[in-house]
Amino acid sequence: MARRLAILLFLALFLVGPAWADQADERREALAEKLARLRDRVSEANRREGVLTSEISAVTSKIRSLQSDVDEASVRVVSLERELARYKNRLAVLTQLFQFQTERLELLRGQHELAQRRLDARLIAIYQSDSLGAVEVVLSSSSFTDVVDGLEYVSQVGRQDRSIAEQVAQAKGKVRAARARTEATRAGVARATRAVEARTVEQRAERDRLLASQNALAGARHEKQNTLESVREDKREFLREVAGLEQASAVLALRIQAAQAAQAAQASTPSPPVVNSVGGVSASGFVWPVAGPVTSGFGWRWGRMHEGVDIAAPTGAPLVAAASGTVISAGWLGGYGNLVVIDHGGTLSTAYAHMSSIGVSLGQAVGQGQVIGYVGCTGHCFGSHVHFEVRVNGAAVDPLGYL
Repeated sequence: MARRLAILLFLALFLVGPAWADQADERREALAEKLARLRDRVSEANRREGVLTSEISAVTSKIRSLQSDVDEASVRVVSLERELARYKNRLAVLTQLFQFQTERLELLRGQHELAQRRLDARLIAIYQSDSLGAVEVVLSSSSFTDVVDGLEYVSQVGRQDRSIAEQVAQAKGKVRAARARTEATRAGVARATRAVEARTVEQRAERDRLLASQNALAGARHEKQNTLESVREDKREFLREVAGLEQASAVLALRIQAAQAAQAAQASTPSPPVVNSVGGVSASGFVWPVAGPVTSGFGWRWGRMHEGVDIAAPTGAPLVAAASGTVISAGWLGGYGNLVVIDHGGTLSTAYAHMSSIGVSLGQAVGQGQVIGYVGCTGHCFGSHVHFEVRVNGAAVDPLGYL
């Protein structure tokens, strides 16, 4: 089927003549230029894909390592928090006990003061009864038994008051001692609580720092994964475009061959600039179609052939013919966009693709350096430039050997 289509295409071009040949040449030029640029894009996408994959792998390893550190820090924090809770509970109990003992001591102090005042009053009364009261007790008694009972009562009351005062004093002393012990224990527990709390705060900060680092790495990995997916999608798109341009380039080669064969058969006379043994045109006879750096050279890219060179230039910059000849193609051709192909005789032709606008017409004779269009980014293009091809008998060759 492909051979039949090629034969039919050749016959059609042979009948149509130079105009069809010119258009085919031009389109092939554009396709070759587009292919070169797309191959560079795919190569860059492959490089970025490899770099991003390595970076994601490294970040994932760091995240896993940090996860182990985070787990260990979390275990330490949980253990310290439990210990801190125990110390705080103990400190709270001791504080309540100390407050209770303080209240108890205050109560006993008051009771002791009251008992002491009563004892003092009683001793004064007994003293006074000893100095005066014996006679008074005797005189106020109706019998000897009353005298004995009265004196014994006074003495017993005094002893009882003294005993009460002594007991209260002893209880107060015991409570004071217990309170002192409680205070000492509470102070020790408070110091231990502060130490455990400080370690807990430190471990929490370490855990939070590890978590923050882990989250930051996870965010960076997510961003890199998104970038990687975008690069892969771009790469898939570039490869689809390359495949399309390769097909268009094959068609263009057939068109150029058919157009040149048709011109030769009709005895049309091309106007080559300088003729010698090198393909009909001097290797030093071509001028640069536009001033600018070569951003993508001729050769294999990612398993595919880049069939021209890309020359960066601003949109609207004038594009000139590399050598004199006849325009055999001028128009749109797939990924090449606006394409001009010039036949220079001796099976040699040049193609200029991605023009913003075309300045020549099919079958027009042009001189070397004549403006044939303007730089742009039509067709499958990534930035303003011209894709320039040199073809011998329809097959692409390195343009740098002619410029």
